[in-house]
Amino acid sequence: MNHTVEAANEMTAVYRIADALCAEVGKVVTGKEREITLLVAALMAGGHVLIEDVPGVGKTTLAASLAKAAGLDFCRAQFTPDVMASDITGFNVYNRKTESFEFRPGLVNTNILLADEINRASPKTQSSLLEAMEEGRVTVDGTTYEIPHPFMVIATQNPIGFVGTYPLPEAQLDRFALRLRMGYPTPEEEIAILRRRQSGDPFASITPLPGKKAVQLLKQAAEKVVLSAEIEQYIVSLVAATRHHSALTLGASPRASLTLMRMTRAVAVLAHRHYVLPEDVADLFFETVAHRVTLSRESVAGGVSVETVLSDILSQTPVPFLTRSRRTTV
Repeated sequence: MNHTVEAANEMTAVYRIADALCAEVGKVVTGKEREITLLVAALMAGGHVLIEDVPGVGKTTLAASLAKAAGLDFCRAQFTPDVMASDITGFNVYNRKTESFEFRPGLVNTNILLADEINRASPKTQSSLLEAMEEGRVTVDGTTYEIPHPFMVIATQNPIGFVGTYPLPEAQLDRFALRLRMGYPTPEEEIAILRRRQSGDPFASITPLPGKKAVQLLKQAAEKVVLSAEIEQYIVSLVAATRHHSALTLGASPRASLTLMRMTRAVAVLAHRHYVLPEDVADLFFETVAHRVTLSRESVAGGVSVETVLSDILSQTPVPFLTRSRRTTV
């Protein structure tokens, strides 16, 4: 009985931390509750996030607010054509006094890296993030260096087609857990933004959480969320369907299934639940999968969108039914 009470108290504390983190980010970012929730969930799931939209809609503000609210080390890199791969990973410098080379850490030596306008950098510079995003380390001149944990890349990019942009390769897109789009605020939300800025910068009002310890508690809570066999099958069925759909030439990889699993667990914690529902999977399907698939030329010519294809897959994939008694016992 005492163990049950202790576990319940622990989860209550976790829920309080999760709610506080979302609330602190919400002090700065107006009208984007879903985007805030998904960004916090990605942090809990150990995933990276790509935010794509036109300039000026709050992409950078959202990323910087999360970093401050979480109490983690933060570094911002403005990606331009002249940024080199060594700026990201680090490089060796010869020390004349010691007559040896010394390693100087790059921009990835942080907890949250904001890769601002990532698609303005060259493909070589973009690819320098691949090892760090997947393995949490970098290799420079044959030597491997660990980078801080947790590590999260929040990349922003302007829509493809803007002058001076380089499309991200499929291998890099696949390493992003989510792709979000901010969208323009409603008139009411924009008025609220103006009013918040009249009395100073709301960014200064953020109260940071106890940093790595709090984030680690959230990650551990997400890992304990129950995932039933039916939910596992639902995730795999949805992702596998993208590999056989006639409108797609490239389907989602098994990494998409892993990401969807981890994200649903994190979202369950944010919803104060210890189990995953089919609705969690369906709700996250677009953000976790859309950037990992490629439309066929015929589909593009016919005006078919990725969202339409994924909606078709969702509608045709059987949804597992979990009874109320099953939900309370898992």
